[in-house]
Amino acid sequence: MKKKVLVAILATTIIVGGLTACGNKDMFDTNYTYDRAIIALPNGEVIEVEIDKWTDYEDGDQLQIIAKDGTVYLTSTLNCILINDK
Repeated sequence: MKKKVLVAILATTIIVGGLTACGNKDMFDTNYTYDRAIIALPNGEVIEVEIDKWTDYEDGDQLQIIAKDGTVYLTSTLNCILINDK
């Protein structure tokens, strides 16, 4: 029984280690607070907004950003940079 538990723990450690070694993405991302966003608009204009709230949709690469002035932006993650001023 102890041998099976040890093998399971070792296998899990190898898998998790392998997944995190494939890039610079944190396995457990915990940063959910951003202060500003730089957004590239379809007309070529690039704007910077102060974020009131934002949402990341898990089923795609879309972000909804609600600016402090109340304007709502729905954009792709390819057209947006989120900035934390801390």
